[in-house]
Amino acid sequence: MKKINNPTQNTWSEILKRPTQSFADIEETVKGIFKEILQKGDVAVQKYTSLFDGSSSENILVSKAEIEEATELVSKELKQAIEVAKNNIYKFHEAQKTEKIEIETTEGVFCWQEKRPIQKVGLYIPGGSAPLFSTVLMLAVPASIAGCTEIVLCSPPNKQGKINPAILYVANLCGVTKIFKVGGIQAIGAMTFGTETIPQVYKIFGPGNQFVTVAKQVATQYGVGIDMPAGPSELLVYADETSVPSFVASDLLSQAEHGTDSQVILVTTNNEVLKAVEKEIYLQLEKLPRAAIAAQAIEKSKLILVENEQLALDLINEYGPEHFIICSKNEGFFIDGIQNAGSVFIGNFTPESAGDYASGTNHTLPTNGSAKTYSGVNLDSFMKSMTFQKITEKGIQNIGKSIEIMAEAEGLQAHKNAVTLRLKKIK
Repeated sequence: MKKINNPTQNTWSEILKRPTQSFADIEETVKGIFKEILQKGDVAVQKYTSLFDGSSSENILVSKAEIEEATELVSKELKQAIEVAKNNIYKFHEAQKTEKIEIETTEGVFCWQEKRPIQKVGLYIPGGSAPLFSTVLMLAVPASIAGCTEIVLCSPPNKQGKINPAILYVANLCGVTKIFKVGGIQAIGAMTFGTETIPQVYKIFGPGNQFVTVAKQVATQYGVGIDMPAGPSELLVYADETSVPSFVASDLLSQAEHGTDSQVILVTTNNEVLKAVEKEIYLQLEKLPRAAIAAQAIEKSKLILVENEQLALDLINEYGPEHFIICSKNEGFFIDGIQNAGSVFIGNFTPESAGDYASGTNHTLPTNGSAKTYSGVNLDSFMKSMTFQKITEKGIQNIGKSIEIMAEAEGLQAHKNAVTLRLKKIK
């Protein structure tokens, strides 16, 4: 890991850069594949599934028999763990429901707001060496609570044309309506346009690599919504002398093992803490099954020493981490001061992996600095707010003159007439 001592503020943007390709580097590849999917549908999807995933299965829709087979392959112990996580995720997201908001803004003018589910949603679930069945819980549970009527899931198959059994089991458990053996850019393109087999959706959710992230952003150019630009995982830890170095190191490695393009950062005001955490990282790294992946991520990651807590907080807000862990005797200072973070974990006994799996909060979070403007996935992500109004004769008399004056000032005579005609009718 690169050690940086007391960086000046004018160098922060450079040292806090993510180790990812830019949108422009990937955009043309994505647009080319999208164009082909738009023109050729399933044929293009199968072509790129064969090219990128080495799977040539013609039937990309997961059958009922495949789900039943997968259910048998998931151990009882894992099913019980999934149930614990599902219950907590359900409780937290169910609690996010809000009531209808109603108000009479002026006598006779009634306005209210109600929420409606997004009818068709697409869930992208990364596969490969770390099949993220936990992400199915994080997306399908709130989609189900929201009342989405069509929940489509895409996940890349292995070379035998199969999806990890746990992904299929959880998808079926949580009410996913259709599951497809498709990943990467081609999955996002298929859900954007619809093909002969894969339905078009209104909004796409889920994390992925840089190609998936850019594909989601390109999808918005075709009128499809996305949850956020959620790319490679990242974690920033602030730790002082009250932290446990082995805990901090384990948290940093937990995100580093996601992928070679993940990034983890330690920020501290204490050089002894920095050295102790660094030592623990390399001790623990040697024992990890995914050590080769984590090592590459660690190589691009940073240990940053700053002079005081205010500078630390300012730097963290500038970075806007996906995950932020606070291990400090002054935790209240960081809790109150953090403005830009996807999800915050507080204290020595709150590992980031708790949020990844079973505490109840959602782990689909903004990365690459987009925590400055985006929220993590929540119940409202699967809903949209609609406003309603009903105006009585008294109401239009009360606000009509104001509408007429404003419409005329903007040169919109038809707007004015719509009110004038009503006011004359009442007289």
